[in-house]
Amino acid sequence: MKIKTRIINALVFAGIMGVLAAGAAGVKAQEPAKKYEANWESLNSRPNPQWFADAKFGIFIHWGIYAVPSWAVKGQYSEWYWNRIADRNPNNPWWRYHVDTYGGDFEYKDFAPLFKANLYDPAFWADIFVKSGAQYVVPTSKHHDGYAIWPSAEANRTWGRAWNSMDVGPKRDLLGELSTACRERGLRFGFYYSLYEWYNPLWLKDRKQYVREHLFPQFKDVVSRYSPDIIFSDGEWDMPSADWKSEELLAWLYNESPCKDQVVVNDRWGSECRHKNGGYFTTEYAAGMQDDSYAWEESRGMGHSYGYSRREAAEGYKSSQYFIISLADTVSRGGNLLLDIGPDEFGLIPPIMQQKLLDIGAWLKVNGEAIYGTRCAKRTSEWTEGERPDQKRGQYMVSDSIMEQIGQKPRGDSAVKKCFFTKKGDTHYAITTGWPGKELLIKKIKVSPETEVTLLGHEGKLHYKVEGETLTIEVPQLSVDEVPCLHAYSFKITQSEVLAE
Repeated sequence: MKIKTRIINALVFAGIMGVLAAGAAGVKAQEPAKKYEANWESLNSRPNPQWFADAKFGIFIHWGIYAVPSWAVKGQYSEWYWNRIADRNPNNPWWRYHVDTYGGDFEYKDFAPLFKANLYDPAFWADIFVKSGAQYVVPTSKHHDGYAIWPSAEANRTWGRAWNSMDVGPKRDLLGELSTACRERGLRFGFYYSLYEWYNPLWLKDRKQYVREHLFPQFKDVVSRYSPDIIFSDGEWDMPSADWKSEELLAWLYNESPCKDQVVVNDRWGSECRHKNGGYFTTEYAAGMQDDSYAWEESRGMGHSYGYSRREAAEGYKSSQYFIISLADTVSRGGNLLLDIGPDEFGLIPPIMQQKLLDIGAWLKVNGEAIYGTRCAKRTSEWTEGERPDQKRGQYMVSDSIMEQIGQKPRGDSAVKKCFFTKKGDTHYAITTGWPGKELLIKKIKVSPETEVTLLGHEGKLHYKVEGETLTIEVPQLSVDEVPCLHAYSFKITQSEVLAE
């Protein structure tokens, strides 16, 4: 026993001496993590975790009891159903539909027991997300109706009734089950969280009390339960961030929460915050930002709505080609694409949405190298000759005309984008907007004598020639059955530098 004690003491002493020796040799002790103060100057100084800049593609999910009626006027959001039927004007199409279908005495809360989610299989959802090539998943933990898809005590307490998925409807922790399934498959996981709730009695009575007694404890509960990698805040526009006490909430998130080191947040924390404060800027059904001067993310549904709408016809959905081109375009400008799906009341992802996710995944399986972990080149795209059309930018519902701005030849007098550029170090990728033909000509690019050019998904090096700052790539002549993918093609150019115009 004495020998064992002596050995342990000797090892402890040696360890202490080793630490002292390291200090004497000039090895610095690990610096404590920075503490962020409850003000925007301090909070905005926090760098985003690198995973967000590398991920590029995520899945948004709008799912709640609005999936039961799953109805919207064309071009509007079905998840706003309760708010829209609140106007009981006979000329209001939302209210007319509700009365005709459910009756004037049927209240929104009566949808909750009908939200069964009895075919919900989170493992299947997560498998689809993996196959899509997405790197992170962001479901609505609750939307503006306040119905929580996790066992939120605050939801029940402040609404004065069962108002979460464990106590009414599915009788399951929908958020927790999906968190587990996604993380088991290596996906980053977070959630959307609405700050306000349209008709919460406490919100209508006393907003300060709502923030203090509902928002703060509920937010801390959902964060502590699921340790999110990303939080998409929303419903902030009725009050400035000081009234929401968002700075205080984010200081807790960055300093004390279980996800303080990996979490990323957006810019929707007060009426003055969008494109001013937060971890990344958001655009919604828009064309995204111009460049990577600040981290940003474009979100949109596959059709006209985030939540599932039974009225959405096939032609109301964007094509798989659009999503692939949009992803390449977004990434070339430094953004992420958060593409939404709207499951139905049973917990099924509509097959048309599944197919588009699988199409994107098939493309990313070939071209992911040109997307994941890339950064902006000095020039985002290569234009043909002609007059370049203008693309307006903005936060919300800015018409995205990208499909009219792409091709390999000018459209009349109008220029189009032949390819988008991304890069990793001194390797650049030219992602063409269609098959380039016999040659791909890229202007204002520098290469070295050791530069190699390849086509992702195709074996072998490609021949090329250089004239000044112009690179002409000889494109392999492939049959329809031989092309590596559809819609867009990635040419990898090593030891190169795409120059600014």
